[in-house]
Amino acid sequence: MKAKDTKKGPNDPSSKTPANKPSVTNQSMMPYKFEPYQTADGEIYMNERQLAHFRGILEAWKKELMKEVDNTIIEMKEASVTVLADPNDRATQEEAFNLELRTRDRERKLIRKIEEALQQIDDKEYGYCESCGVEIGIRRLEARPTAVLCIDCKTLDEIREKRTAQ
Repeated sequence: MKAKDTKKGPNDPSSKTPANKPSVTNQSMMPYKFEPYQTADGEIYMNERQLAHFRGILEAWKKELMKEVDNTIIEMKEASVTVLADPNDRATQEEAFNLELRTRDRERKLIRKIEEALQQIDDKEYGYCESCGVEIGIRRLEARPTAVLCIDCKTLDEIREKRTAQ
């Protein structure tokens, strides 16, 4: 007689994460996790608690990016000491350096956007659309903390961009 298999399969409801504990963050954008902000009934948009929440997200993100910059500098210094005799190896190393530098340049621009968002928090202007002034929204800002346009204005902006590209 066979013993009953007690393993929980992927369709077993008890093996799934609870609905009130969503997985967080866009992994390609932010390398860390944060607890989603839970709004209270009647809570004022962009109050001190919300601003502190977003300040924490932005500062952690900036810290991670800065750590990557430091690691890149160290790795490039160490790799440049090695003299490669084979031209193909040198070309590969150069291409890797170029790719790394392009990545760091994009991150440098992102750090500037993060600093601008932190300044908006200081000025109590964070979370409002630069185009129409409407609230951007907590969930959109958690997905993209440097967003400066509400979803409607961003959609219109992308449509205009597509039309001019054609």
